[in-house]
Amino acid sequence: MNNTLDSLLLNGIQLAYLAAASLFIVGLKQLGSPATARRGNVLAAVGMLVAIAATLLDRGIIDYTLIAVGILIGSAVGVVMAQKVEMTAMPQMVGLLNGLGGGASTLVAIAEFWRLTGTGQALPLGSVLTIILSVFIGGITLTGSLVAFAKLQELLSGVPIIFPLQRFVSLGLIGLFLVGSVLLIAEPNDPTIFLVLVAISLILGVLFAIPIGGADMPVAISLLNSFSGLAASAAGFVLFNNMLIISGALVGASGIILTQIMCKAMNRSLPNVLFSAFSKAKEKAAGGAAGAIADKTVHSVDTEEAAMMLGYARSVVIVPGYGMAVAQAQHAVRELADQLERLGVDVKYAIHPVAGRMPGHMNVLLAEANVPYPQLYDMDAINPEFEHTDVALVIGANDVVNPAAAHDTESPIYGMPILEVEKANHTIVIKRGMNKGFAGVENELFYQDKTLMLFGSAKDVVTQLVAGVKEL
Repeated sequence: MNNTLDSLLLNGIQLAYLAAASLFIVGLKQLGSPATARRGNVLAAVGMLVAIAATLLDRGIIDYTLIAVGILIGSAVGVVMAQKVEMTAMPQMVGLLNGLGGGASTLVAIAEFWRLTGTGQALPLGSVLTIILSVFIGGITLTGSLVAFAKLQELLSGVPIIFPLQRFVSLGLIGLFLVGSVLLIAEPNDPTIFLVLVAISLILGVLFAIPIGGADMPVAISLLNSFSGLAASAAGFVLFNNMLIISGALVGASGIILTQIMCKAMNRSLPNVLFSAFSKAKEKAAGGAAGAIADKTVHSVDTEEAAMMLGYARSVVIVPGYGMAVAQAQHAVRELADQLERLGVDVKYAIHPVAGRMPGHMNVLLAEANVPYPQLYDMDAINPEFEHTDVALVIGANDVVNPAAAHDTESPIYGMPILEVEKANHTIVIKRGMNKGFAGVENELFYQDKTLMLFGSAKDVVTQLVAGVKEL
């Protein structure tokens, strides 16, 4: 009788895992489009609930009390973070959560190593290999994500941090990790070797992240997200948990695909993003370019005149950027679009793949303001429209609209596809000042004859534009 119940329970758990995996796949597919992203998120969350419930039914659970305490604490922290963290700080939170995922996988590997060595028997080769892999990926993900969080939170400088022989130090540590792995395979019960491997992986995570500049953080976050999935999958092999293997593999695969998409959008290879800080020659060239345009005139406009230009235009393309996110102006932008549509203006939104500080940053902000999805256009779809656009309204975007990327071979952003707002009949740029973007170069767009600068905080300026358009 007991054997029959055990068999039914085991089959039920495996079926629940299959259902959860199916929900993950469908949810991940729907996350690929802003129109279905919310539903996809719900489906994936339900899948995770099913997976957790099935895991808790496993009779191998030792102490349900500790698990319940962990769930309560984690849920409480999650609720507080969801309510308190501003949308502008979402990239930092994503980076932090990536790190926590890597840290959890590392802790699982450490706990399993101590459990297996406590039996007094030699660890099987398969267990040693999966533990080593989990520690390596999880450790790098943990400290690398914490560095990314610190840079985005401005606890560390966003400038790439380089020191002499850094690459050789990193390669030496990787070699040392490989040697230590071989030694651990030969002496699988040696805790000293194992702890050294853990320490090396944590150091490698720091060395991986510090050379990456602020402009490349969206790519770094996407890649670290992939790492967190791979770490979870490795932990699944450590625990012989199929659900963890599947979910981790899905996160790892989707993360690396997104990373490749973003690198393509920046016209750069992944190794270039990760390991190439701007050279002194390029900094000098950028400085020379800045000097070349320093004597050019900037044309400014006030909110009253800008409101009239927008209100009497036939077509307006809004280009959101990080400045909009910082000012939390997305709701005011939606209201401005509504007022323009009331006057018969055709309004579209141009979304650059790497605008903001994380993948899909602008999509998330505009979705929060209930901007209709059909009005959102990606770069390839909107660029041909600018030639027929009366006014392009740039709100806090910088590098992604810099024409230098198309022709200045000495510019650090040369070759990066941009939103071609300079082709519009008129361009209005809302910015606090003339500060450079993440790439640290001057924006040629600001000095063009068809460009009008509207200085001020995005939220305040857009609110004034709304009031002006209402009077038309």
